[in-house]
Amino acid sequence: MNLDAIKAALLASYEIDGGINHLDGNNLPTQDSVNDIARDCMHLLFPGFFEEAGLQKKEVPALIDRLLLGLANRMNTEIEKSLRFGRHADPADRARQLVSITLERLPELRRLIRTDVAAAFAGDPSVVTVEEIILAYPCVLAISLQRFAHVLYELKVPLLPRMITEYGHDRTGIDIHPGARIGSHFFIDHGTGVVIGETATIGDHVKLYQGVTLGAKSFELDIDGNPVKGVKRHPDIGDHVTIYAHATILGGETKIGSHSVVGGNVWLLDSLPAHTIAYFKGDNLVIRPREKIESMIEQASDWMI
Repeated sequence: MNLDAIKAALLASYEIDGGINHLDGNNLPTQDSVNDIARDCMHLLFPGFFEEAGLQKKEVPALIDRLLLGLANRMNTEIEKSLRFGRHADPADRARQLVSITLERLPELRRLIRTDVAAAFAGDPSVVTVEEIILAYPCVLAISLQRFAHVLYELKVPLLPRMITEYGHDRTGIDIHPGARIGSHFFIDHGTGVVIGETATIGDHVKLYQGVTLGAKSFELDIDGNPVKGVKRHPDIGDHVTIYAHATILGGETKIGSHSVVGGNVWLLDSLPAHTIAYFKGDNLVIRPREKIESMIEQASDWMI
């Protein structure tokens, strides 16, 4: 093995290929530090659940002091790097402002995330305790980090929001863009393979199963053939909607009305009115008004997974 030759070839590739390295530029956020931010965030949201040793109530203030200080320092460093990358005029001062704004949102985020835990408890008959949900349900990690990252996304912090949600994606298989807007009491059952795009909106009391995609139907292109950024591409989901396993709903103009049900493996490019069921019966897609719950249960074999 000729390591010198390999080194020379790599150095040449950095010069020739370009676009794959970030040399002589601003230092980028580090993945390890961002992962620490994600973990510290979960500890602050759920103190006592992820500590290695038992936690007494009297010890909580000191724990929060330590976690907040560590999180603030890491966020300040990584947000400043992100802002320098984005060529912000005063990245150090702006980073401090953004850290303060974000951390002040933690109590509000915690109240919202508790509704997600409550939705999981109410929506899964197999669960016995709330503790089981927080410790073992992948949706709690993925949704909690997305809600935290969404604050940074709305504050227009580059890079960092996607890196935080990618930590949750890597751990759970649930891919939620930090730009997605999600209401209260959101539950993803099982979770693996769920994809929710940047411009999707999700109402209150929505339940998704594994493999659901809320994606883009097509991309608007500029005169050079490149995708146009910042346009509405992903669907809107109303309140009290259930979407069963491996359903795919695409398009920025697609709207699923409140109190509707989308059955397993359904492919939708068009909107559904409120109080509607869409499901496969054989090879045919059936869309009909939603009837009372008792009738739905009787016909469940047609559309449920």
